[in-house]
Amino acid sequence: MPSDVTIVIASRDRRDRLLASLPYHHALPERPEVILVDDASSDGSADAVEAAFPEVRVIRRRTSGGGAARNDGIAAATTPYVALADDDSWYAPGALAHAATLLDADARLGLINAHVVVGRGERDDPTCVEMAQSPLPAAPGQPGHPLLSFIACGAIVRRSAVLEAGGFDARLGIGGEEELLAWDMAARGWLLSYVPEVIAHHHPPPNDGRPERRERGIRNTLWTTWLRRPVAAAARRTALQLVRLPPDRHTARALVSAVAGVPWLRRERRVLPAEVELRVRMLEDAQLRRRKYA
Repeated sequence: MPSDVTIVIASRDRRDRLLASLPYHHALPERPEVILVDDASSDGSADAVEAAFPEVRVIRRRTSGGGAARNDGIAAATTPYVALADDDSWYAPGALAHAATLLDADARLGLINAHVVVGRGERDDPTCVEMAQSPLPAAPGQPGHPLLSFIACGAIVRRSAVLEAGGFDARLGIGGEEELLAWDMAARGWLLSYVPEVIAHHHPPPNDGRPERRERGIRNTLWTTWLRRPVAAAARRTALQLVRLPPDRHTARALVSAVAGVPWLRRERRVLPAEVELRVRMLEDAQLRRRKYA
């Protein structure tokens, strides 16, 4: 029986990791189709995958789209659900079937974030630990813990919900790009849940904390904030972020990059519905309390 879930992997210039992770997808009992979006790689990734795994559908991008490269794979999928993966992540056997069952059962559910375990030691991803403490009220019958963001390498999405929300924004690249899409999905009434029983594995390289990734993360948080939050709330979140950031050259570069985006932020600013903004503020206040008592 064909799977209701397609796996979409976006990858750029990490051929060896990609080739090492693909067997895990093909070993799944759900037998999902796998789509690779090669994000303008220069290391022969696409050719290597086509030679070693001819059953993988490869989409070759001529220019890099960063996180938005995933949009190509989501649009190309023919199943109602898409499991997003990086070239160093994969899902546990049965995870996709469980997620599909939950999505089938609730037409309001737009995204399930898996419990991501990291490395050979299968450590809990710290973001998942935080998700499990979500203060957001669940909608009647909503599974798991309500969310307003997600981890892209461990998310199973309803394809129509992501397309309706416009997908990942190409300007954000990689680094905190998930939050804007999550808010836009919530603004359209979609539910997002962290479901610990759905398991994903992530084996990032040791140098995954690259300074440029941190710079983009800072910039993207600021951009997302000013694209969607009311002015007073955006100013508050910006001030809180600036207080926590280390005063180094990477922070300075991130702030310069963020300011450079002001013209398009003004053009495309669209404030969240009041009920979604209220939930964003609840999460923000809960995070502040945790930091205060940590």
